[in-house]
Amino acid sequence: MKLGDFKVMTFDVVGTLIDFETGVLDAVRRLGGDKAAGASDYEIFEPYLRARDRFHGRSSFAFRDVYLSLAQEAGFDCSDEIANAFQLSVLRWPAFADSAAALARLRRNYRLVAMTNADRTAFTAYEHLLGRPFHDAVTCDETGYAKPAPEFFAYNKGRQSAFGFKQSEILHVAQSQHHDIGIARELGYATCWIERRASQPGFGASPIPAQVTTPDFHFTSLVELADAVDRDRAGDAALPSS
Repeated sequence: MKLGDFKVMTFDVVGTLIDFETGVLDAVRRLGGDKAAGASDYEIFEPYLRARDRFHGRSSFAFRDVYLSLAQEAGFDCSDEIANAFQLSVLRWPAFADSAAALARLRRNYRLVAMTNADRTAFTAYEHLLGRPFHDAVTCDETGYAKPAPEFFAYNKGRQSAFGFKQSEILHVAQSQHHDIGIARELGYATCWIERRASQPGFGASPIPAQVTTPDFHFTSLVELADAVDRDRAGDAALPSS
């Protein structure tokens, strides 16, 4: 299997292209008072994960309640005003430093499709930040499901089929083992794991997977994927014609 075998790359967005962990940590520490400012990543991520599991609705609405829940559990400053500010911060989560440039390079050779648990409102902000690289996008409010639900992947499979692309021509690219890599592999997709936390312990603000799935391709950054594509294409171009 080679990267050149594919025509479509589908991308998880939040966690793979958008650095939501930094966004959550910065907002909580800025808004949550002295105790939050001194809290470790773990002390923020643990109540965050429980809150997000409890309030799993659309990202442009649910994060107000996510903050109220995590702040009450952790003993951080908590008010409607703070929670509303945290909700707005979700639309300003930063991109990883390599995301926009790597996506622009990948777009030269592939159809790029976003597959995100963000809703359309939040995704619009992220897409603008990333330089509008996608040919198509599927969001959780359109599918009625959130990953890792198989129905989300089925929705996109049907959508890309309508454009003439087979499942065998799609490579799913993602950071989360829980939301993406495990279920995509189970459903028969080729997968590319962007292990953003390779230099850090644990799974951070992503749920711990039941097991770590071995992907077809494995990189620690998006630029590594773009570099690998360029190497493959250069190798193919150097082969003698028959």
